[in-house]
Amino acid sequence: TEFNQQSIIMKFSTLALVHACLAITGTQAFAPSTVNSSGRSRTFVNSVVEEAATSDDTASKGATTDPLLVRAARGEKVERTPVWMMRQAGRHIAEYRELCKEYPTFRMRSEIPDVAVEVSLQPWRNYQTDGCILFSDILTPLPGMGIDFNIDEKLGPVLEPIRTYEDAKKIKPIDPYEAAPFVAEALQSLRKEVTPETTVLGFVGCPYTLATYLVEGKTSKEYLEIKKMAMNEPDLLHTMLKSIADSIANYAIYQIENGAQVIQIFDSWAGHLSPRDYDEFAAPYQKIILDKIKELHPEVPTVTYIKHSGSLIERMAATGVDVVSLDWTVDMEEGRERVNKAREAAGLRTPGGVQGNLDPAVLFASQEVIKERTEEILRKAGPIGHVMNLGHGIEAATSEENAKFFIETVRNFRHD
Repeated sequence: TEFNQQSIIMKFSTLALVHACLAITGTQAFAPSTVNSSGRSRTFVNSVVEEAATSDDTASKGATTDPLLVRAARGEKVERTPVWMMRQAGRHIAEYRELCKEYPTFRMRSEIPDVAVEVSLQPWRNYQTDGCILFSDILTPLPGMGIDFNIDEKLGPVLEPIRTYEDAKKIKPIDPYEAAPFVAEALQSLRKEVTPETTVLGFVGCPYTLATYLVEGKTSKEYLEIKKMAMNEPDLLHTMLKSIADSIANYAIYQIENGAQVIQIFDSWAGHLSPRDYDEFAAPYQKIILDKIKELHPEVPTVTYIKHSGSLIERMAATGVDVVSLDWTVDMEEGRERVNKAREAAGLRTPGGVQGNLDPAVLFASQEVIKERTEEILRKAGPIGHVMNLGHGIEAATSEENAKFFIETVRNFRHD
């Protein structure tokens, strides 16, 4: 549409201005000073994020409150339930499909900062979501850890399998400033582009889920190779998981330092584990990431999502994550109660937040059904500590009309 075309032109004009400023100031804009837990000096002094925070303060005329989604994730009382959608940026949007013609590979779209920013902004512009999540992939940090990969548009990720101690030596600690500068640039730009009321979300993949790709060498239905390693060579798998966890924790901190206001951690394939194996191979390594975030940035809320996690809710909540993202197979009211009880049993002082959990298939129904199902979840979740979302990523065939209707339904809903 003419509106979207003008929006895109304005967006790229803004980015061009930012890039011009950086070109004038040169490398001094990113002068190193002391920081970094590894002992090396690495920090942004006059960062674009700081400039964004200043401009946000001016634009909001002195407003001191954090964005709606951040406050809800912390369990604060909010004026309405915030909403965004997992995978909201991507194939269901016509603008994105057009952009794919010019940038045909996923890595081009996610690793060229201007393109990643444009894709990230599309659902926010079109639907007025309360969250704007970075368009990226959980595998993005892997090259910085010594593991290259390709994403086949039909087959998904393809890697050289790691199945021996010798192979595992390839995994090295990440330096995110060297490995993924495009992530920093994209997050900084997003903070400047969105309104102060919008939350910019970053995300990472959890060690077990990343290890499934490393061991299997691709996506899998049964995950037999990594399960064989867990059964026969558990020490090898633990060695890999610990190496991955340390790097991913640093990568999450890197995202926060460059503008992410909430971090969602995805352990998507941990739902294939038995509770016993989850306790051994997934939860401890999730906790390494969560603990590092809480140590360095306790103000930043965290969210955990696992697909098919109905049997694991208590274990997810016990890690100390701020918000448990429920998939659609769990009743919201029951899930919320389970989260609260698990946190209490774990000695955590506050009730936990929840996210979700509309079945993405509902967005193929009539708008009457979408409204009824959405409002049912909102009522069951209650007014505090809930971020509305889907129970999994939005399907590529979903109509933009229905996606927008879902967002509007949540934005218009008020608790009595």
